[in-house]
Order: sequence, then C-alpha cells, then structure tokens
Amino acid sequence: MVQGFTRSLSAAAFAAALLASVSARADLLYYGGDFDPTNPNANGLANEVDVLVSGANVYDNFTVSGSSWNVTGLYSNDLMSLTIGDTSANWEIRTGVSEGNGGSVVASGSATPTITPTGRSAFGYTEYMVQVAVSLTLAPGTYWLDVQPVAPNDAGRSFNSNTFGLNAVGMHTVDDDFFNSAFFGANFTNANNEGVFGTFSDGVIGTAGAAPVPEPSSLALMGAALFGFALRRRRKRHSE
Repeated sequence: MVQGFTRSLSAAAFAAALLASVSARADLLYYGGDFDPTNPNANGLANEVDVLVSGANVYDNFTVSGSSWNVTGLYSNDLMSLTIGDTSANWEIRTGVSEGNGGSVVASGSATPTITPTGRSAFGYTEYMVQVAVSLTLAPGTYWLDVQPVAPNDAGRSFNSNTFGLNAVGMHTVDDDFFNSAFFGANFTNANNEGVFGTFSDGVIGTAGAAPVPEPSSLALMGAALFGFALRRRRKRHSE
C-alpha cells in the first residue's frame, strides 16, 4: 500500500514538475536593440558603482500595452571591465520620469546577477549581459528600467551600451531615456544631454497577460506520463 502511494505521489510530482516547466517559459517582452560597434555614434553611458564612480544610473524606457506583464527578469547590456565574479547588481523600475524628475519607484532591489558576454565589444571593453531575476506585475503604462552593475572594490568601469534599434523588441519612445548621477552632477537629465543616446540595450523578460496555459502537446505528454504510471501500478498489483 505504501509502495502504491509512493508511485502515485511520484506521478503527481512528475506532472507538477512538467506543468511548472511549461508555465515557467518566458518571452522577451522588451529589448532596446543590439549595440553596433560599426556605427560611428556607437557609445556607452556610465552605469556603475565602483572604485572610480560612486554611482551612475541609466534609465531606459519601455511601454506595457494591451495587458499586464508578469516580469521574471531584467537586464542591461554593458561595456564592462569590472571583475565578473565580484559584481552584484542594483535594479529599479520607475514611472513618471521626466527632465529633473525621478518620478516614482515601482520596484527595486539588489541581486546576484547572471553575467554573460554578448559577443560584442568596443573601446577596449567587452559587452556583457547583466541579468537579474525578479517577480513583479506591471500594469499597462510607460516605465523606465535600470540594471546597474556594482563592484565597490573594483577599479574597472561599466557603460550601458547605446543602440540604434537592431533586433529591437516591443515599444520604446526614442530620446526619452535619462541619466542620474550625483557623482557626475546629473539629476535625471535626458540622456541626449550626455551624447547621442536615443535608447539603450536593455531588456525585460516575462509573460504578457495571465500565466501561460500549457500547449495541447504538453498536456498530452503529461497525460501519457500519468497513464504510464497508472498502468505500471496496475501490472504490479496483478503480479503480486
């Protein structure tokens, strides 16, 4: 009896794990676009906390339209020389940002990021994707995000890559990004005041609307697994 219960529990656990893996699938909801080092206006804007810069943030805007977003990840692509193993990250999402006005913080935090090279580089720096895991829901509207690499004991630098929209995903208002840094004397100034910065190479990962429903093929696979467990249990009973 205990063995039969254990097999039933294993089947249920398998089904739950399969369902969770399907539901956990996320999409790229927003991406500013790739950094293009061949463009003469390719650049990066300070986005860092380190030995040389006590703080600098770049806020890239994006629009949630239609239905709410269930956000599971945020990232910035940064031209960096920081020591990867010693780098953490601060992240923020704001609303209502304008020239000289930081608006309101919707969500923020600090995290250990996943840092991976993008395969691009420029100005002697390698570009890395600095990604943090989050869990939040954003209602339709316009937001500004920042994922800031933090390495307070490192003398390296980090610059949020600018982009001209190659491979971009989602809705973005050009020339409406902001730079904030007491170190550089900037109070939520339009990023274009610092150079040519129409938008930045940042991204939002998650699902739009309600939690995703398993596809028919996934449901069929789950059903087949449960049937297989039940059949095995029945054969075991007959053999005893």
